Amino acid sequence: MKLNQRGLLIVISGPSGVGKGTVRRALFNMTNHNLVYSVSMTTRPPREGEVDGRDYYFVDRESFEQSIKEKRFLEWAEFVGNYYGTPIDKVEEMLNKGKEVVLEIEVEGALQVRERMKDAVFIFLVPPSKKALYDRLVERGTENKELIDKRFQKAEKEFKLAYKYDYIVVNDDVNNAADRIMAIIRAEHARTERTIHNYLKMLEE
Repeated sequence: MKLNQRGLLIVISGPSGVGKGTVRRALFNMTNHNLVYSVSMTTRPPREGEVDGRDYYFVDRESFEQSIKEKRFLEWAEFVGNYYGTPIDKVEEMLNKGKEVVLEIEVEGALQVRERMKDAVFIFLVPPSKKALYDRLVERGTENKELIDKRFQKAEKEFKLAYKYDYIVVNDDVNNAADRIMAIIRAEHARTERTIHNYLKMLEE
């Protein structure tokens, strides 16, 4: 029998510009996994190449605020004038099917999930240096200097919250970072506290 019937919720988080999306895509390009991506909802407009329902659910502020009132989010936050949130019903549905659900979210949202999903796996993705982070924000080419500086100042505060996570992964190389995260996922499945109940039950049978 399978020791872990329910899937794992894997939260990949970190400052804006650290490469969460790039590492997540590299992770999903790996073979022999049972990962599914939890698509977040946002009120920000799509960036070039982003597809509604694949990268985000793009909605207006009124729709998002209605979902907040109805408590339909596992987490939500407002950042640089836009809302971001994770629909809880989709996450639970996939976990119950035994899927490994990956959330790629900002730090504020990750800390909300930590309060509600104690058994989730929290991974803090960090740059090799602060300069590398600033350079990535500039090279992204999607925002002006004022907004980049605002994101960088927020990142400096978020670095100090790393202790609230289970693991820290340095994104020095995208594929290396993805390999480390996959190793964490496999190790988590073997943790005694996740498997002991089902293991003892299997012995009784």
